[in-house]
Amino acid sequence: MVRLTNEQKQFWKDNGFIKLSNILTENEFKVIDKEYNRIFKLKNNPGMEAAWEGKEMKEAAKTEDYSVHSIHNLQFHSAIFSHFLHNNNLLEALEDLMGTPNILLHHTKAHDKPPGKGAPYLMHQDYHYFPFKKHSMVAAFLCLDQSDPSNGGLCVYPGSHKNGPLEDVGHKGDGIDHIYHYQDPNKYPLDKATPIVCEPGDIVVFSYLLLHGSYKNTSDRHRRMFLIQLMAAEDEPMEDTHKSPGQGWMLRGSNDNRKAVMAERFLH
Repeated sequence: MVRLTNEQKQFWKDNGFIKLSNILTENEFKVIDKEYNRIFKLKNNPGMEAAWEGKEMKEAAKTEDYSVHSIHNLQFHSAIFSHFLHNNNLLEALEDLMGTPNILLHHTKAHDKPPGKGAPYLMHQDYHYFPFKKHSMVAAFLCLDQSDPSNGGLCVYPGSHKNGPLEDVGHKGDGIDHIYHYQDPNKYPLDKATPIVCEPGDIVVFSYLLLHGSYKNTSDRHRRMFLIQLMAAEDEPMEDTHKSPGQGWMLRGSNDNRKAVMAERFLH
């Protein structure tokens, strides 16, 4: 069981993020690490490219040759990841941070930044992709590698979650078909953010209102991560957007607000 101290809870309230280093056992991490590598080797193809596009991204990367491989919803590729979603240590900590025993899955994703050209991500709030009324949404970011600025590690603007939703400029990029939400790089540059240095197995939890991004991987090492996005069952989406398989899956507690539905065949 992992319950957070009062000091950890206060750090979370003040900063909008926290690093947890005691969630997984050594064996649990080894199982996840091995399966992660197996899946990415099996599915490595151009359709997995997830680097953002646009003028600001090219300026941040200082090149047009950058890349990130991504797979969403890994729990539909391997039971090892669906099992991890129910990790009791993680859910105990999340209950303390989110202030609710009723926790729902929104989606998961995995990113592998390749050595030497792993793409940066400009500072942004996840809020703009899936806004919720009570802002209960958090991310649990599992680091599978030693992570620091040199290999494209995570960085944040501590306390920025207190500013609420910020107007983003990502949709103004030239030649972009998809909307990438991010803040003005001149106002919130990557090099002014606070890096979060992690060891393999560390989990960083952060509010979806926290300004966060990551550096370009200029090292000879990979930077792999697995991210779970979660929300409180008592919260509601502001827009009908960002649908993912398994969304609304109960990970902890109950969802008494969910409407009962009949099987489709009874509706005709």
